[in-house]
Amino acid sequence: MITLLDYGAGNVRSVVNAIERLGESVKPVSCAEDIQRAEKLVFPGVGNFSSMMQIMDKKKYIQALIDYLEADRPFLGICLGLQALFDSSQEADGVQGLGIIPGIVKRFTVDLSVPHIGWNGINVKQPSRVFQGLRGDERFYFVHSYHVVPDDDAVVMTTTNYGYEFVSAVQKGNIIATQFHPEKSGSAGLSVFKNFLNLKIPASFPDLVTQETALSKRIIACLDVRSNDQGDLVVTKGDQYDVREAGDVRNLGKPVELAQRYYEEGADEITFLNITGFRDFPLEDMPMLEVLQKTSENVFVPLTIGGGIRDYTDKDGRVYTALEVASEYFRSGADKISIGSDAVLIVEEYLKTGKKTGCSSIEEIARVYGNQAVVISIDPRRVYVNSPDEVTHPVIKTRFPGPDGEQYCWYQCTIKGGREGRDLDASTLARICEELGAGEILLNCIDQDGTNSGFDIELINLVRNTVTIPVIASSGAGCVEHFYEVFSQTKAEAALAAGIFHRQEVPVGDVKKYLNGKVDVRM
Repeated sequence: MITLLDYGAGNVRSVVNAIERLGESVKPVSCAEDIQRAEKLVFPGVGNFSSMMQIMDKKKYIQALIDYLEADRPFLGICLGLQALFDSSQEADGVQGLGIIPGIVKRFTVDLSVPHIGWNGINVKQPSRVFQGLRGDERFYFVHSYHVVPDDDAVVMTTTNYGYEFVSAVQKGNIIATQFHPEKSGSAGLSVFKNFLNLKIPASFPDLVTQETALSKRIIACLDVRSNDQGDLVVTKGDQYDVREAGDVRNLGKPVELAQRYYEEGADEITFLNITGFRDFPLEDMPMLEVLQKTSENVFVPLTIGGGIRDYTDKDGRVYTALEVASEYFRSGADKISIGSDAVLIVEEYLKTGKKTGCSSIEEIARVYGNQAVVISIDPRRVYVNSPDEVTHPVIKTRFPGPDGEQYCWYQCTIKGGREGRDLDASTLARICEELGAGEILLNCIDQDGTNSGFDIELINLVRNTVTIPVIASSGAGCVEHFYEVFSQTKAEAALAAGIFHRQEVPVGDVKKYLNGKVDVRM
């Protein structure tokens, strides 16, 4: 029996699924006594350091956890579950950690995008049973803005490179904790779980001990999910956001089965965009919740869900906040949520007042779950002008003249699935969303969507040079060469595609094979 310390934040379903996949049963902690009685304790901390410690204190878990750890009993901490072991964190001034390992948690100080999101390697510094059967060059999934700095190097189990070398896992007796997420790291992550659970495995080094690691460029498979005219949930794909063909919704398959296929083909992440409102449903009956729950049973890479993350009222008159909607998605298996049209409205309001309210969906979700959990999905289109003086928005000189020979353009944000343009540009939206707490940008382009003619490199460079958070390039991929083009000509951290993957015109694995040796990718 494995005891799971779930204090109520983030996606712990995937941790449960990973452990159960290995044939073990899981008991969630419901009181401090459950911690005291645990044989093996897993603590998957997610979100904000201050919020985590406050909830743990309120539930009276802290002293029981300290007692368990000081007794040197089997413990696996994940992400914030690693950071909690330390004295304090720069993320939360004045908030004490557990103090089991002397040291602090610091924010990254790099000229790279923060959060550090994606697949990176590990440099092994001491033997451990968790390395049994690993080659040593595996990549694991990271998503964090802060890293631990122990006073004593003797506890360092692994390091990872991101601008500089940081501690990515610690080991102190029977206490093991990782900054990366084993439950989101595919087969390598499942091996870490399996080895942790078997206390009889001797400590060892992997076959290969690396000296430096690199963050991979991510290949993301996107599934546009909506209800067809028969009421079934299907994956569809439109051309410039039109998903109908001969009057019917294009049906490219069932979402759970397709997600499983992409995972097996090597997709680094999977994104579900729910393009049907489902506004009549009570929150607990949302069809996408079941899709996430079933997908997370067998898919052990990050899952993002977008569409409808806003306040709404169901058919019975009950009001749900965006935070409640996001929380339910996280509990069902999502790792990140994507906010689209609502982000445009939030930024428009911010521009009127120049002040943060603290009450927007971006701010509230980031405060509870961390910046890395909030993705902003931007749906811009090109608007051509003859001169930069014609508009107040940021304008670029384009290599692709407009219909009347215009040499300049700006990128207009849209809402309602691209049907309504707003007086707001994409780079301003991205910049302010970062200020409000977003951790990543999903950058679409209506002009390129479904064209198979390549990503809009000019748009991607414009936005990527505006923000310091990761950018996912989307819309327009039609061949493997387009992925190399976007990674070689922009600083985008990831590239996303939908239709070419659904129709198997370009399998995910073919993209990886083509990129391997040209850019860092996870194979």
